[in-house]
Amino acid sequence: MSRKPPFEYKWVVAVIFVLGLFMEIMDTTIVNVAIPTLQDPVHGLGHGAVISNAAIEWVVLGYLLSIAVWIPSSGWIGDRIGTKKTFLFALFMFTLASILCGQANSIGELIVFRLMQGIGGGMLTPVGTAMLYRAFPPEERARASTVLIIPTVVAPALGPIIGGLLIDSLSWRWIFYVNVPIGIAGFIFGFLYLQENKEPTAGKFDIAGFLLAAGGLASLLFALSQGPEKGWTSTEVVAAGLGGIILLIAMVVVELRIDQPMLTLRLYKDRMFRNSNMVNTFSYGAFAAFLFLLPQLLQRLLGYSALKSGLTTFPQAVGVILASQFVGKLYHTVGPRRLAAFGLLAVSLTNLPFVFIDLGVSQWTIRGLMFVRGISMAFSFVPLQAATYANIDKPDTGRASAIFSTQRQASAALGVAILSTLFISKKNSLMEHSFVPKTPTEVLTYKENLLSAFHWAFAGSIVLSLIGALWAGIMIRDKDAAATMNPRQKASKVS
Repeated sequence: MSRKPPFEYKWVVAVIFVLGLFMEIMDTTIVNVAIPTLQDPVHGLGHGAVISNAAIEWVVLGYLLSIAVWIPSSGWIGDRIGTKKTFLFALFMFTLASILCGQANSIGELIVFRLMQGIGGGMLTPVGTAMLYRAFPPEERARASTVLIIPTVVAPALGPIIGGLLIDSLSWRWIFYVNVPIGIAGFIFGFLYLQENKEPTAGKFDIAGFLLAAGGLASLLFALSQGPEKGWTSTEVVAAGLGGIILLIAMVVVELRIDQPMLTLRLYKDRMFRNSNMVNTFSYGAFAAFLFLLPQLLQRLLGYSALKSGLTTFPQAVGVILASQFVGKLYHTVGPRRLAAFGLLAVSLTNLPFVFIDLGVSQWTIRGLMFVRGISMAFSFVPLQAATYANIDKPDTGRASAIFSTQRQASAALGVAILSTLFISKKNSLMEHSFVPKTPTEVLTYKENLLSAFHWAFAGSIVLSLIGALWAGIMIRDKDAAATMNPRQKASKVS
């Protein structure tokens, strides 16, 4: 039995959602910062020996694959068991696994506990999103979207900053312990004030859909993560990629033939849901990939520490948060089509200077560009998130959020894979793979070649954003999002 909340229930859901999603997203970026320390023979988990790259990559990859298994089923679990129970279980599992990760004494233990974290992480976003959109009525979805943006952009920006401070001041174990107070606070708050919601239409557990979706998505994400480094023609990448595609095709066939599927793919018949998800594929893919590459440029080429790199990219989050308040109000009269198309076009133009930056670029120049980039991103993120669920009925919100989260996870992996492949291909064409610079002239040439490879990858992010802008401008129709726009606006004015 939940207690009477201290404020409107929709804001109770917003608070618990922000806490959970912030913790999950920040954890990912913090762990990425800590990888070199974990490999260190003295300060890491090697007990005097260096941990191999093949072993350490499973700290990240294991979590990614675990998430891929649980995201597709999260909508059904929340609908059948209850969104409150499911979300609190996810918070509990993620927090407990964080404690265990901090206590790990070997790389094997850490990988197992990261798999446990993935169970919680895979459920937090879809179930939290479903709760949020059920709590906010359609005409307030733009307002809810400004809440969604906070953890989405602030957490990855803060991760390197907090991770750098914790590793330098304490130890790598604190990159996991930092989740504990957030998780406990969120669990207590949610236990006291969240309301339970179940959907009688959930039906029985779709075992075939679960196995096919989990296996297919995990295999595909594995191929996308390994392809850039190991080569797209390597046996394991080809096998995983083809296997994943075959399983996903089989999943589509199975899910479209049963009455109560794990993933309700019929929701793609709704034009707004379908087109918003497609634009989000390019938008979020470009966002995740750019945020993956830029810190590498700052740290590998410009010599920034993880902390300095995080402080340099943080203005992007500030830009998003400031602009989102304005865009949320503008949404009701301008509509999602023009806002999203303009935002993605502006992101493309803001990315253009990164194709031409040199080794002497000022830190403040990058900060300024990131701030403007954040403002541009708000114009695409807010309307897309507000409009995606415009015509989704309340009983279908949980399944829709599972599809949305599944596609977004795949989009991020695809974006990183594309840009990483562009980077590695350009780098390999300019220099020998095993080349080690020795003289000052060789060092300078090496850095210039590496910078050229980054330029090539940043150009790829511009292409992704432009495709998203074109898709938004051509395919999205404001009339499809009428329920989320100003209810006083006459239908004739919605084009």
